[in-house]
Amino acid sequence: MTGIAMDSDAPKSGPAIYFDGKSNQRRAVTLHLADGLDIRDGETTLAVWAYADIRRADGPSGMLRLSSLTAPGLARLEIRDAAFAADLVSRCASLDENTPGRRGVAAIVGWSLAATVSIIAVVLFGVPLAADRLTPLVPDAFERRLGEAADSQIKTLFDARVCDNTAGEKAFAKLMTAIRESAGMDTSVQSSVLSSAVPNAFALPGGRVYMFNGLLEKAENPDEIAGVLAHELGHLKHRDSMRGLIRDGGTSFLVGLLFGDITGSGALIFASRTLVTSSHSREAEQDADSFSIDVMHRLGRPTKPMGELLVRITGKGGKGLSIISSHPMSEDRLARMTREDRPATKPPLLTPVEWRALKSICVSDGKI
Repeated sequence: MTGIAMDSDAPKSGPAIYFDGKSNQRRAVTLHLADGLDIRDGETTLAVWAYADIRRADGPSGMLRLSSLTAPGLARLEIRDAAFAADLVSRCASLDENTPGRRGVAAIVGWSLAATVSIIAVVLFGVPLAADRLTPLVPDAFERRLGEAADSQIKTLFDARVCDNTAGEKAFAKLMTAIRESAGMDTSVQSSVLSSAVPNAFALPGGRVYMFNGLLEKAENPDEIAGVLAHELGHLKHRDSMRGLIRDGGTSFLVGLLFGDITGSGALIFASRTLVTSSHSREAEQDADSFSIDVMHRLGRPTKPMGELLVRITGKGGKGLSIISSHPMSEDRLARMTREDRPATKPPLLTPVEWRALKSICVSDGKI
């Protein structure tokens, strides 16, 4: 009869490419569907794979690639005859047992989400916790080396020189000495004004405090600058820069810490604006503000001027100031410093003549 498809019309054999898993030989074979899958080269049976042991392997579109649990690990069959492949697949009940089906995909998605959550948890909680634990263990000598490396990198990055006008230097030294002594810190603290228009002040590891001339130009009185410098001494006292480097530098910094590498992986951290422009945590900023307020109280000077300087700069669109950040907002900091403000009980930290000299510290001698 014609026009009626009988079971006997289904293909019982078909061509394939066979890799026996023992060599890289590529063999053209014929597959026969019997009690098992017979793999033949002419009249020679090379192997028989039980249908229950056959598994799908990764393969390109249009090819059915198979392996067997009882065959060598690298043994493979490649079948491109679609009709024969369909017939063979219908006999292999466990074909996709080891491949991602719906459950497999769900498992992969689940593990991927779990991995993502773990990474986020490490970044948000693990790394800061490690930074808090490791910071007190960093030797002072190592931290000083970090400060030295950062010092040269920052001066190069901002094309900044140390301002050395004689009268200005004397005024700055007088101001810093008063603040440092009031803060209870020794003479190992180093400080300078750098010739950059960026309105910034920052503390480096190892006892270094810098102020850019751009911030000095926006200040209206010594108390504004004193509050900022006291704030940075607070970061120095609490080793916030060191903690930030461990947190933000991650693995590369820890490797440098382990092997004493300051010019290799460590230098990558310093060769960026991160150390100068990045914000400290909200807690670190609040602690540094508290430190500054206490220092100004001991100096008998008001705390409100620092807050006014911060708001003045942010109100004019100033960017890149490490002490000005959203942790907390400058308006909130001004409100706090206004609440903590006290009338001046001691003389100004600088005379009017000294203040004018400080404002001109980046003008070379003979040009004032």
